[in-house]
Amino acid sequence: MANKIGIIGDGHVGCTVAHQLIISGLVDDLVLIDMNKGKVNADAIDFEDSMANLPYHVNITVNDYSALKDADIVVSTLGKISLETKGDRFAELKYNKEQLKPITDSIKKSGFNGILIVISNPVDAITSLYQQLTGLPKQHVIGTGTLLDTARMQKVVAKKFDVDPRSVSGFNLGEHGNSQFTAWSTVKVLEQPITKLAKDKSWKLEDLNDEIKFGGQQVFKGKHYTNYGVAAAAVRLIQSILNDSRTELPVSSYQAKYGTYMSYPSIVGRDGIVQSIDLQLTDEEEKQLKASAETIKAKSEA
Repeated sequence: MANKIGIIGDGHVGCTVAHQLIISGLVDDLVLIDMNKGKVNADAIDFEDSMANLPYHVNITVNDYSALKDADIVVSTLGKISLETKGDRFAELKYNKEQLKPITDSIKKSGFNGILIVISNPVDAITSLYQQLTGLPKQHVIGTGTLLDTARMQKVVAKKFDVDPRSVSGFNLGEHGNSQFTAWSTVKVLEQPITKLAKDKSWKLEDLNDEIKFGGQQVFKGKHYTNYGVAAAAVRLIQSILNDSRTELPVSSYQAKYGTYMSYPSIVGRDGIVQSIDLQLTDEEEKQLKASAETIKAKSEA
């Protein structure tokens, strides 16, 4: 069965996601939508120019919302990264909220009934708004959330122990933003809890926090945007949905206990969020998670 994916927003992140999908063979029909007609048409032509040298063929449609009707997945990457001058993703909230109504109206008009993936910042708030405005089931509207922050944690821990990041397990939780945190009680490396390893080696896990939490700001300072890390997270999420792999991922989903979208591990498959996970967190981590939820709600309503 052919896989059809729409991408709304053809900026740094949108075109990187599109490129990764095309070269990975995950998409057969790709719909690219952006207000900048020159840019989105140029990218479509550029992608088509690559087809003869790729092992896969992709059919590309540009700026046609009606083509989303039978899409399996729609990805939102809309945003204005230049607004994030102080590292606060909520700086984009006002701008992105203003873009949403005509976009969600067009999505609804198309008859789209698949899975909606949100990368747009502040991702937890925008994911919630997408769900409300489209009326899609909560389990079908998912933000990339701390899937990227968790990858940054895995990278930092892996370097500390000289292993592959995929050999590190565990999660970053909460807001994809300044109130997110590493749930160290969930982290394992070398098949041991990192809390035990740190104690044995007499160093503090807190020493790693800043590098994990503010890694994206270092990238932003160097090139004024981030794209590869978050695109890889989005494509991994897309693959889990298309393959119905039922993979445990720390994505932004609706957490009824806290009354907001935020990141917490869930089982992801063809029907979106197919199962919830119940982590055994420490009391301090539970406090941090609750505080992060309150931060998201307070900033979303401000």
